[in-house]
Amino acid sequence: MSTIPLTKRGAELLKDELHRLKTIERPAVIIAISEARAQGDLSENAEYDAAKEKQGFIEGRIQDLESKLSAAQIIDPAALDAEGRVVFAATVELEDLDNGGTVLYQIVGDDEADLEHGKISVSSPIARALIGKHAGDVAEVQAPSGVREYEIIDVRYV
Repeated sequence: MSTIPLTKRGAELLKDELHRLKTIERPAVIIAISEARAQGDLSENAEYDAAKEKQGFIEGRIQDLESKLSAAQIIDPAALDAEGRVVFAATVELEDLDNGGTVLYQIVGDDEADLEHGKISVSSPIARALIGKHAGDVAEVQAPSGVREYEIIDVRYV
């Protein structure tokens, strides 16, 4: 299995979710199944069916999280020595050369991506265009509306 890059914070969030699923969600659904079973006939028991469906989702998510965490390569941005290059986990300030606006993005793993919080996936077109570049470089990003150009203003490892 190949490694999955995660920031230190991203790994912590996945571990927290795994812990919550195992200690809160899984026991709660087991109780719900038991209570639904106690109602008698399971052939037309909507509560039982819903609880079993939820159990399947929880078990699948637990398996998914355990798999990802076992294959994770955890990267602490503060420990990076990338000499000003844009790399995974770097925070990059960009100027949109079309409209002059600036944006701040951190390049993170696919599971951590959250555009509303400035976290973009390492596999996104913009991250792929930025990787390896330095402050002052211009990155061309192929967007659905056409090519967009961004100048890299600053690269930080925080």
